[in-house]
Amino acid sequence: MEALDTFDIEILKIIQKNNTTIQKEIGEKVHLSAAAVQRRIKKMTAAGVIQSNIAVIDPLKVGLAVTLFVIVTLEHERLELVDEAKEKFKNCPEVQQCYYVTGKGDFVLTIVVPTMGDYERLTRELFFANNNVKRFETYVTLERVKTGLDITL
Repeated sequence: MEALDTFDIEILKIIQKNNTTIQKEIGEKVHLSAAAVQRRIKKMTAAGVIQSNIAVIDPLKVGLAVTLFVIVTLEHERLELVDEAKEKFKNCPEVQQCYYVTGKGDFVLTIVVPTMGDYERLTRELFFANNNVKRFETYVTLERVKTGLDITL
């Protein structure tokens, strides 16, 4: 895809705040027809600029009271072992986000669970049962001050 123009950027600003905004309304705000907005959104989706259309759910309202940040350090960083860890973390439903990072640890995970007991059970499966996890350090959140996926455009 060629570079994004100002229309694309303005469309992205609107739909990252509310992806249910109708295309006619977006068009009125950015001074394009609804059909032009639709074509641009379709093009940006096909190009991977728009990765997903999701609903952001408050974990507390669905019984997921505990959010944790976990720094995971691997024993060995051979490519196949790193890829194995990526897949394990990616396929774990309790892992909300996973980042492969530089620094003291190898991964930073955001995990959301109902209780600390659920997290303790998860640590057995994800970390203790994995011979390539050298250590993990857990940070328990006290309060969700700001969350979101918005990108400054």
